[in-house]
Amino acid sequence: MDYTIKNLREVEDQAPQFGFSEVQEARFPREDLTSETIGLAFHRVRAGKRQAFAHRHDQAEEIYVVLSGSGRIKLDGDIHEVSPLDAIRVAPRVARAFEAGPEDLTLLAFGPRHAGDGEVLREDFWT
Repeated sequence: MDYTIKNLREVEDQAPQFGFSEVQEARFPREDLTSETIGLAFHRVRAGKRQAFAHRHDQAEEIYVVLSGSGRIKLDGDIHEVSPLDAIRVAPRVARAFEAGPEDLTLLAFGPRHAGDGEVLREDFWT
């Protein structure tokens, strides 16, 4: 088949298996969509919470699009307010993480498929 349609609510939420369900949802539908080269992620950061960790990539550039809610993104040492339909391009090696405001912050992340190209930053990124 030359196309795939999948509702993102039907993609498994990966956050619970890592103990992060109280702060976020994280759905990665690349395989469900049978995508060979494009990575996609759906994130929902719970109201008043921060993503469980920051991350960065060695080579992959990503674009995030805020769908609903408001909050902040931290990019290395810079913090920016975000709201619906904000699009944020993040270059490789820039550490990033989101924080939701008073309501859930939902967003999509797009980029090249980049298995093994990431680094998780578990220290307190926001301090």
